[in-house]
Amino acid sequence: MTEKYEELKALRTAGSGQVNYNGPDAGLLEAFDSPFDGVAKNPSGAQATIHIEAPEFTSLCPITGQPDFAAIVIDYIPRKKCVESKSLKLYLMGFRMSGQFHEACVNRIANDLVKLLDPVWLKVEGRFTPRGGISFWPAAEYGKRGVMD
Repeated sequence: MTEKYEELKALRTAGSGQVNYNGPDAGLLEAFDSPFDGVAKNPSGAQATIHIEAPEFTSLCPITGQPDFAAIVIDYIPRKKCVESKSLKLYLMGFRMSGQFHEACVNRIANDLVKLLDPVWLKVEGRFTPRGGISFWPAAEYGKRGVMD
């Protein structure tokens, strides 16, 4: 290390040379009471929806170990809870060193969000960048869109 970067050795995490990659942890996900509660059942029939895009998602191919890049798109109709955005970001970052197929990543995200939120409807789509000239955009869907209890 050059003299210019000697002070970086004092950094506890970055300077340690060790980073812990534990994979995605659904325990990081947090929810808050939906501000739409009651609004979704209003007399006009309008239904609240939430659209989230995470354009910098990465995971690893479980066979080659090569990185896969995607935009994760989440759309849902909340029942009582909404996902907190920073907790979602930290959760999604857990996939960066996790070896899972595209379909498995998308399915896991959907299952973890359904468990956390109990939404009326939820769809998670992984818009993965092409590999070998082929794009994979797997999606997992839960519930029925437009059907309130």
